[in-house]
Amino acid sequence: MSNNPLVSILINNYNYGRFLSEAIDSALKQSYSNIEVIVVDDGSSDNSQEVIKSYGERIIPILKQNGGQASAFNAGFSASRGEIICFLDSDDLWKTDKVAEVVKTFVEHPDIEWCFHSLEFFSTTTQKISQKAAKGTSGKYDLSDQLQRGKLRNKIPEFNLATSGMCFNRSLLGQILPMPEVIRITSDDYIKYIALGVSPGFILLEDLALQRIHDNNAYTFRNDKQQLKAKIHTLTAYWMKINFPSLSKFTNNLLATGMKIYWNSGGIEAEGNKLIKSYLSSATLLEKFKIYTRVFYYYLRP
Repeated sequence: MSNNPLVSILINNYNYGRFLSEAIDSALKQSYSNIEVIVVDDGSSDNSQEVIKSYGERIIPILKQNGGQASAFNAGFSASRGEIICFLDSDDLWKTDKVAEVVKTFVEHPDIEWCFHSLEFFSTTTQKISQKAAKGTSGKYDLSDQLQRGKLRNKIPEFNLATSGMCFNRSLLGQILPMPEVIRITSDDYIKYIALGVSPGFILLEDLALQRIHDNNAYTFRNDKQQLKAKIHTLTAYWMKINFPSLSKFTNNLLATGMKIYWNSGGIEAEGNKLIKSYLSSATLLEKFKIYTRVFYYYLRP
């Protein structure tokens, strides 16, 4: 990697026109200047496309039909040229020195292929958002061996991580994308787990971005979204096993977690049941035994 690498900032957006300009501005105002800002609009029906067009040549716009978050990731990466790729959700913000810190990390550690950092929560209302302090140490992590053995728990620091805190070496992301576009929401789980499983990286316990918590957040802090959480685990496990079979011990555990959440939240819906059956059809008897044993363990654990 060069000492002054081009950084591609991929902003994915769907109907967040009311937040979008703040996200774009936070990308354009980075203290590190060698950047390109690519904004992918996933078929919004609000004023998002007008907001995007107002930036003219300062950004690279991609206006596409609605296909979900994974399709937006694929389209943005396909249009990018950077040595480093950073994701930014359109309802979040970056701090001014975020890209500079990420570039510094990649340049100082040329063997890493991903860099994840923590985020600070903020709200559009006066409601105070509780936030747990990060636990652990910033530094280089090679978790591929642990994840390939299915043992990620307690191996990395505890910190707030979401799409806007994920950055990748182009060569690694090129192995992961394009990703299955049926993973329409929280597609970052698929990318994140594969990255952890195949290459070393760096964890920065610095809040270099702000994650906006609002009424339309589909996932964060939503106790009423357990069925969605189970579906995401199941989808991620299914497609990871197909595309990265070396991580099957981890995906077996991830599937078991999804099944347990389904059981705790009223049962498995039709699409989830179809995925689980398909996943198990390719598993050995021993793998099935271990998966169901883990489901019962999770289910019975307080």
